[in-house]
Amino acid sequence: MQIDMKLDLYINEANDYARDIRVPVLHPHVAIIHYDEAGEIRHTLNRINCYGIFLQREFPENLTYGIGTYHEGDGSLMAYSPGQIGGKRDDGTRRQYHGWVLLFDTVFIHGTDIDRRMRDYHFFSYNSNEALFLKPQEKDTLAGLMENIRTELQSDNSDDAQDDIVRDYIRLILDYCNRFYARQFKEIAAGKSDILTRFQQVLIDYYEQGKQRSEGLPSVKYCASELCLSPGYFGDIVRGALGESPKYYIRGFVVMRAKSLILSGRSIDQAAEELGFEYPQHFTRMFKNSTGQTPREFLNQSGGR
Repeated sequence: MQIDMKLDLYINEANDYARDIRVPVLHPHVAIIHYDEAGEIRHTLNRINCYGIFLQREFPENLTYGIGTYHEGDGSLMAYSPGQIGGKRDDGTRRQYHGWVLLFDTVFIHGTDIDRRMRDYHFFSYNSNEALFLKPQEKDTLAGLMENIRTELQSDNSDDAQDDIVRDYIRLILDYCNRFYARQFKEIAAGKSDILTRFQQVLIDYYEQGKQRSEGLPSVKYCASELCLSPGYFGDIVRGALGESPKYYIRGFVVMRAKSLILSGRSIDQAAEELGFEYPQHFTRMFKNSTGQTPREFLNQSGGR
């Protein structure tokens, strides 16, 4: 679904959002907001140029989350990294929300352990099926940590130690989110094997439609996009279900297709071209790395000429 990308608010700094909904600014680079105490607020469609975690009891209907819309209600958490878009266009209405928002600027974590670990926090994606669905105890855990951050920032201890304590709380929140994320994708991998079936079908369709002739070998990014998943989330599901990466699975699919082509009489060069390899030697190298044999050795062992 295509959305109108006209924005209502640019959250260039964490406190831009705090000021917009008129809640206290407690730190130059960290905003911690308790929606329950903020009163009714207007909707805004935002470009978020900091890190953000929205822990809410209920999200608005048709919430924009990246390039799509999000329809779920209770028990969810949404995480944003700089440059992402989220929210709901201002339609003139105001609404009371419940939950917490944590926003922090990149400068606040620059050069810290959090900064070095950000790439490991895969939940900073914004496909709607990647929002975290939290259990009551998980929500309580994160809400308690948000409360701790606010309590610390409301104290009179405005010093370097305070920043370190707040960073420790943020790191703990992110680590808990990672744990909840891991629990979620394992449940999806166990209970929704149709994703793997659809993955297989994406690869079949790729070759039946001749995409390899213009695009080359199918990529993880392409397959994830066809399944409306980000590459990181897609990789976690596949690894959780199969114990191997999507790239490895795609390579296995290509090798099986290569064997069929070779046994059907295609030459090595013809098979390489039909599979999407730019050069036959690249095909031979991948085939041998996967099977321990060159395509020619495989053909000879199988009784071919």
